[in-house]
Amino acid sequence: MSLVVYLAGAVLALSAAVLLRRPRTALRNPLTVSTCVAISLGALVFCCSAPVTLAAVNELTGVPNFGAPLTYGMLTAYSCSLLILLAHWRGGPRERVRKLVWRSIAAYGPLIVAIVALFALADADTERLTDLDTYYANTPYMREMIVLYLLGHSAAMVTMSVVCLKWAQEVTGLLRTGLRLILASALLDLAGFQLTKYTAIAARWAGHDLDFLSTTVAPPMASLGALTCSAGFVLPRLLPAAVAHWRGLRDHRRLAPLWARVRFVSVAPKPSASWWRLPEERLHWREVAIHDALLALAPYFDDRVRARALAAALDEGRRPHEARVAAEAAMLDAAARRAAVGEPPFETPSAYRLHATEVSGAAGLVELARALERTPVPDTLGEGTVKAFHG
Repeated sequence: MSLVVYLAGAVLALSAAVLLRRPRTALRNPLTVSTCVAISLGALVFCCSAPVTLAAVNELTGVPNFGAPLTYGMLTAYSCSLLILLAHWRGGPRERVRKLVWRSIAAYGPLIVAIVALFALADADTERLTDLDTYYANTPYMREMIVLYLLGHSAAMVTMSVVCLKWAQEVTGLLRTGLRLILASALLDLAGFQLTKYTAIAARWAGHDLDFLSTTVAPPMASLGALTCSAGFVLPRLLPAAVAHWRGLRDHRRLAPLWARVRFVSVAPKPSASWWRLPEERLHWREVAIHDALLALAPYFDDRVRARALAAALDEGRRPHEARVAAEAAMLDAAARRAAVGEPPFETPSAYRLHATEVSGAAGLVELARALERTPVPDTLGEGTVKAFHG
């Protein structure tokens, strides 16, 4: 059991660490802060509820079952943090969000105090690491403490379910997917964790033994619910960034043939190492550097080369746009060869504009790079490029 909850806690902690990959920027955003706090509290709840941790806490404090109010207090704080996170995530007027946050704190703060007070009043000298809820289900004050923490958590899950269900009908895309995951996690928690806990405790009150529901069924369902909930909150925020990173890497790689052909004339300064991190940043610099090189090669453009290549491409049956890009690649290749071997530019420069310079983003440059990759590179280009680098 300890391994399962530790694994769930580690996954939650990793999610929080990913969100805080840029602490200076992240800490200025209330949504990021509340997300990280909620996920971190969830991780702490799992770590504190592990039997190994409970035994260590009890031994360290010298108080049998001291880990119980610690875990239940953490769980109550986690429930509160989920409501606060939901308020920040849905947004709205700042005053409204602030009121919702303070209402959540006002409701769950005293609840945590009550849990600690009830434990202090209770007689719970027998250490129980896995079945405390059912073992002490009929013990005065402990009984109230157990029911209180469960009711507090149930209220948070029901509230979250209602908000997510209504909100999911108003939005689309990743946000709706995230809300559905959160709703699924709340249902898992309510049915798999809380209902089993309530049933096992009620069975004790009735004189029956259904402890396995509390000790065997509830923990893995709680882990699954918490992981699903974290995925619902994190996915809409991280997936777009992950897709942007992947596209940045893909387009950066696709531009390699074009960059290899024109880099010897680019004078774009390379950014500092601290900026040179994310794929989209590297892609942006490569786009800027390539545009700089294309501008430097413009005086070498030969419209005759382009016209011949365009006619040849059309004769081959290529579509007009594809033929245009192929012709531009041939003209650029010829211009790069002239510049590389030190030939002077044309006295009357071409006024032609490449398609890649007329569109924003990397799509046009990627098209040109693909066409250029299919254009043979003469030996003179490599020699001239070397001369240009060492000249």
